[in-house]
Amino acid sequence: MSFHFKGSTQVSVIMPPSFPWILLLALSFLALMLQKSEGQFEEWCIADEQTPDDELQRAMDWACGKGGADCSKIQLNQPCYMPNTIRDHASYAFNNYYQKFKHRGATCYFNSAALITDLDPSQHSCKFEYLP
Repeated sequence: MSFHFKGSTQVSVIMPPSFPWILLLALSFLALMLQKSEGQFEEWCIADEQTPDDELQRAMDWACGKGGADCSKIQLNQPCYMPNTIRDHASYAFNNYYQKFKHRGATCYFNSAALITDLDPSQHSCKFEYLP
């Protein structure tokens, strides 16, 4: 960009890219980095911290029984047994069920005992499965 002043003086100014464009570019890049295959974000199903243990137990019993979740890893001497709490075991069971059946229409509801998170709940040797 050039400015002309009276007389023969001409001043050229190099304008930096406008801030909104830089911000838009940065946010677009961040969104692309967070996206996974097929445009999906990673999601896990975990127990809601506000749900009482007796409700979590009933929901976990269903998930591990009739629901068809593989709950073998939350058994004694298995990688997800510790921490040995109903909430942690329910989170593992809920997520296993959700990942296994979400493409067939399953939800992360469990009678309002669970919720979706985008933070990987895996701890130490206990890895929570994620299936795109």
